[in-house]
Amino acid sequence: MAVGFKAAGGIRTAKQSLEWLSLMKEELGLSWMKAELFRLGASGLLGDIERQLEHHVTGRYSADYRHPIA
Repeated sequence: MAVGFKAAGGIRTAKQSLEWLSLMKEELGLSWMKAELFRLGASGLLGDIERQLEHHVTGRYSADYRHPIA
């Protein structure tokens, strides 16, 4: 029976979240990529994801103050 894993603490950038996703896939396989088994506990990550999306759309990074949740 698989219990699951929640990576938390210190995950503040989209790049770090991708590193965790890659690690889980490489070490435990695709079955662990489901929300039932693997989650990221990273509330600070939201601001960086918003900045990355804005950069993708506009070609520019926005200032941190434009994303108050972080």
